[in-house]
Amino acid sequence: MNTSLGPGKKSAPTPMRATDPIVVIGGGHAGLEAAHAAFRMGMPVVLLTLHRDSLARLSCNPAIGGIGKSHLVREIDALGGLMARAADAAGIHFRVLNASRGPAVQGPRIQQDLEAYPRAIGSWLEETDITIRQAEAMDLQLRGGRVCGVVTREGEVIAASAVVLTSGTFLGGRLFRGDEVVEGGRAGEAASNGLSAALRRAGLRLERFKTGTPPRILADSIDYHALEVQPGDENPVPLAFENLARRDFRPDLPQVHTHIAHSNPRTHDLVRANLDRSPLYTGKIRSQGPRYCPSFEDKVVRFSDREHHLLHLEPMGLGHPWIYVNGMSTSLPEEVQEQVVHSVPGLEEAKIARYGYAVEYDYVPPTQLSASLEVRSLPGLFLAGQICGTTGYEEAAALGLVAGANAVLAARGAEPWHPSRLQSYLGVMVDDLTVRGVLEPYRMFTSRAEMRLSLAPDTADRRLGDLGHRLGLVSASGQQRMTTRWTRIRQALETLDPDASSKNTPGHRIRRGEDPVTVLEQEAPHLAEWPRADRHSLVALMRYRGYLEIERREAKRLERLEKVRIPGDFAFQQVPGLSHEVRQRLEEVRPARLGQAARIPGVTPAALALLASALGRPEEAAS
Repeated sequence: MNTSLGPGKKSAPTPMRATDPIVVIGGGHAGLEAAHAAFRMGMPVVLLTLHRDSLARLSCNPAIGGIGKSHLVREIDALGGLMARAADAAGIHFRVLNASRGPAVQGPRIQQDLEAYPRAIGSWLEETDITIRQAEAMDLQLRGGRVCGVVTREGEVIAASAVVLTSGTFLGGRLFRGDEVVEGGRAGEAASNGLSAALRRAGLRLERFKTGTPPRILADSIDYHALEVQPGDENPVPLAFENLARRDFRPDLPQVHTHIAHSNPRTHDLVRANLDRSPLYTGKIRSQGPRYCPSFEDKVVRFSDREHHLLHLEPMGLGHPWIYVNGMSTSLPEEVQEQVVHSVPGLEEAKIARYGYAVEYDYVPPTQLSASLEVRSLPGLFLAGQICGTTGYEEAAALGLVAGANAVLAARGAEPWHPSRLQSYLGVMVDDLTVRGVLEPYRMFTSRAEMRLSLAPDTADRRLGDLGHRLGLVSASGQQRMTTRWTRIRQALETLDPDASSKNTPGHRIRRGEDPVTVLEQEAPHLAEWPRADRHSLVALMRYRGYLEIERREAKRLERLEKVRIPGDFAFQQVPGLSHEVRQRLEEVRPARLGQAARIPGVTPAALALLASALGRPEEAAS
């Protein structure tokens, strides 16, 4: 029997068949990676978007990568995704963050040309059979408790073998600036309210998050002489592995500088004097925003001892007239934003092209999802992106890829793919979301991973290439390219560092603190012909050899916990000795493995031991 979650049904969908498409709702970064992943795995795909001309839009800061985020982008690329290649193609300012620190925590970040990035994505979409339709999804169709279709605003029913919902900030979206409150998903685009109601009727719990954006100012109205110039790196580091394989990568587009400005006590006094006009402080906005990326009002209040805050002025494209004021996210009234901007040296005459605003939107607390990103209570429905409680293009794209691949596996009746946190930052993020949940919009940091050295971004192809090929995401030639790269690196490692205890080998000299460039020039001059990225990967394996071995031993210990499965119908309420709070958390998350249970907030070592005993594996919790 086919049923709709709400009114408006005009026709019943055809029965779900292997030929029914994967339907992806949303044309942002999550939706596009989901659709492209499903296409690569051989499924027909229909992508629904509210605005066909806004696919892959960089609606906030036009930049890809950064600390933690670049790790995700490299993993997306290792699994055949789009983001890294597009970021390299549209990059106008390449810079490695944390460049003075170890490779595991460095973060390549690429400023994008606002128009070139979606153009690159669009050119690759044209090479696919993905059907892109401009339509608003209003409801979901069910058959036998499983989602089997989407109902549009016009009442059309689109049959689906699985549905991936990537709604961004559009579900119940409201925009705030001073006293002004309007419905919208982002500036100039309407909100989507029908699906929020449909999800609630289906029994899902929805909550609210908020985020914000800064003003954009006209580039030709800035006094650049008063600003600090920040050039890009002399040797740009790309994100895509195919570009890392080049001996000497050079960007396709001309490169530009960014600039640094500073707020001052006058700026902060203006903000304090107008807090009663900020919706964040008047109570109009009550939802939680990202703590690590606060509004400018929050910065002034929370860090009242600081006389200056850093502002990065970043071009939005080679021919684009706007500059993005990174670090000044605000929802103050327009006239106050004018005063605040003009108080900054170098911006005294700046003209604001678009004022900052805050957006509040619905999201689904992600503990309602399995590790495949499927809604546990609504089989056939997968969620990705900000609807899962995340923030950022990179997090959204990564979740989109996981959801798209798992939607195909579910449609085929195959076992789901649960990314492992011991194998990837993808796994860290999915595990954090579905097991620990979120109290604020989730952003990826390297500190979230237990195996940071093992998950260094340059190793993403080695860690995930074979998996991507098995899933059908990566071609045979792509897998072979990865295999060839790492075979060569391992062979060089065996020659230059055959044993960690050996003395006076090149590896030992590098661990002792000698300059790697000098050592390799002396001991292995032929490596000068290698791509720079391959040399860096080889040096990292030698320099951190001992630490990597420690992580491997710890990974084996954690893998034992991950191997202890918890039956889907396991009665947590029947485990003697567990507190009511722990039972509640276990019932809410429904962990599939003992290792997942160990990471649920509130599950103590003592509670884990009781659970392990009830599963007949008391020795695992003790280890």
